[in-house]
Amino acid sequence: MSVTVQADWMERIPHTGAMRLLDIVHDWNATSIHAKGERLQSHEHPLCDGMSLHAVHLAEYGAQAVAVHGALLAASRGDTRVRQGRLVSLRDVHLTAEYVDLSAAPLDIHAECLIADERGAQYTFRVEQRAQVLATGRVAVMHMEA
Repeated sequence: MSVTVQADWMERIPHTGAMRLLDIVHDWNATSIHAKGERLQSHEHPLCDGMSLHAVHLAEYGAQAVAVHGALLAASRGDTRVRQGRLVSLRDVHLTAEYVDLSAAPLDIHAECLIADERGAQYTFRVEQRAQVLATGRVAVMHMEA
């Protein structure tokens, strides 16, 4: 699918205000998503310690890409429910840096669905900056009953 802006999905995910880390979805399909985080600089970022973002927080970018992907998939099926999900597992997280300079360039976030059903989903994620991989890992999400 083509580029989507926050208005297409922001009401369907639990993240609000400064904790909404993704700004735009460049591309998505039935199994994957490519989003970008470009709005927040270190001084206004809710996960920054002083002026730097510890790379471990890049997993939150991956998890938010998963939430946005799920919301876009549901909307494409005509599902109007807002389903709550809980991050239940992070595995195989690999970081190539300790801190991230958010002023250097926007972050590219990629997520790919490994398996999904009514109970939850598992995805891999990758966060890059200027085509350099900063973090990779797997995310498991459990859907909560409405």
